[in-house]
This record gives sequence, structure tokens and C-alpha cells, in this order.
Amino acid sequence: MSEMKKDELAEDQALMGDEVLDADPLVAELEAVKTERDELRDRFMRALADAENIRKRGERDRRDAEQYGGSKLAKDLLPVYDNLKRAIDSAGEEQRAAAQALIEGVELTLRELVNVLTRHGVVPIVPQAGDPFDPQHHQAMFEAPLPGTRAGDIIQVMTEGFLLHDRLLRPAQVGVSSTPKS
Repeated sequence: MSEMKKDELAEDQALMGDEVLDADPLVAELEAVKTERDELRDRFMRALADAENIRKRGERDRRDAEQYGGSKLAKDLLPVYDNLKRAIDSAGEEQRAAAQALIEGVELTLRELVNVLTRHGVVPIVPQAGDPFDPQHHQAMFEAPLPGTRAGDIIQVMTEGFLLHDRLLRPAQVGVSSTPKS
């Protein structure tokens, strides 16, 4: 019996030894699998975040294109607005009486152009003489001393400016007073 027990004991030890020897590679393999899992999870989370950022950027670009996509066309139409306005402003009383229908047609055309521009988010910047100069919306074309004004006040408006929603399409071109404050 003792011989049998010795054989069983030796066999058990051999099995256990093999298991211990085999357990080390299993633990190492398990750790490698866990590390790979963590790396894949990290890559997945990064890819998910990138996809979300791309979706948000695409949505923002779509909104911008929708709002500001017509800015080039609107800029190209501004000289038409300026010319129609100059034509109306240059017509004196005598010309208005002689060509009343023509002047009315030009006024209606200007009004319709303003309505179309407004419908698409283009609004005029109409400074008045005496308003303070705002470099965000005005472009100083000249500076001149004018008695009775303060430095930095608008003294003349050459052309109106325009905003497309909240972006500047064209600054208003103005003359600015250089009279020192007294």
C-alpha cells in the first residue's frame, strides 16, 4: 500500500507540477488577452468619439452652408442695389415729373431687391451722420475735421453696408470726423 501511495503521490505531484507549469502560460495569455481587450476598447471609444465629432462638424457645416451659402451671390447683387439707389437719388423733381413711370419702376425694382435680400437674411447697415464710428460695421473712407462734431463721429455715408445673418458682407463706407474733442 505504501508503494501504491508513493506512486499516486508521485503521480499527483507530477500532475500538479505540470499544472503549475501550465498555469504560468495561461496567466500570461490571460493578461495578454486583457491588455488587447483594453487596447481595443480604447480604440473603439476613440473611433466612436471621432465619429460623433465628424457628425457634429457635418451638421455645423450643413447649417453654415444653408445660412451663408448664398453670400457670394448676395455680394454680387450689392452693386445692383447701389446703382438702383443712386439712380433714384439722382433724379430731381423735374426728371421725376417727366419720367414718373420710369422712376416708379426703378423704385419698385429696388424695393423688390431689398425684399428678396431680406428674405434670405441680408440686412442693410444704415449709419447716420453723427453716429459713432464702429470698425466692426464701418469702413472709414476719409477723415476730415468738421466743426460741431466729435472725433470718431460719422460725418458722411457713401454706401450702406450689409450683414448676412450675423456675418459682415460689406462694411458701410463712411467719412469720419477728426475734430478733436473740445
